[in-house]
Amino acid sequence: MIINCLVVGAGGAIGAVMRYLFCLLPLRPQNGFPVTTLAVNLSGAFCLGLIVALAGRNVDFNPRLLLFLKIGLCGGFTTFSTFSTETMSLLQEGKIIVAVSYMALSVVLCVSAVAAAQAIV
Repeated sequence: MIINCLVVGAGGAIGAVMRYLFCLLPLRPQNGFPVTTLAVNLSGAFCLGLIVALAGRNVDFNPRLLLFLKIGLCGGFTTFSTFSTETMSLLQEGKIIVAVSYMALSVVLCVSAVAAAQAIV
């Protein structure tokens, strides 16, 4: 149990640092659309889709590696809380169309990314 916690924690730390570095990219449109968070969540969803599909095809997939990649790395990299906070900020600023577009694109594109990754595998 302790080893599993350490494996997840290590993956989460790496994923969080990757997200931080990704968010340093100068992707800030003037309309306030959160491109960076959408890109992080989209790429994370695609990677998670690949990981789940690959693990599903390989019965010998190391369960600790799966914990590291799936819960740790992808969990630390993607961010639903930031998505939620940014959406609320857009709504409070009266940017209703941008907020709704962000919500719809986030859900549709991230689910599509998982499906595409699984189709590739």
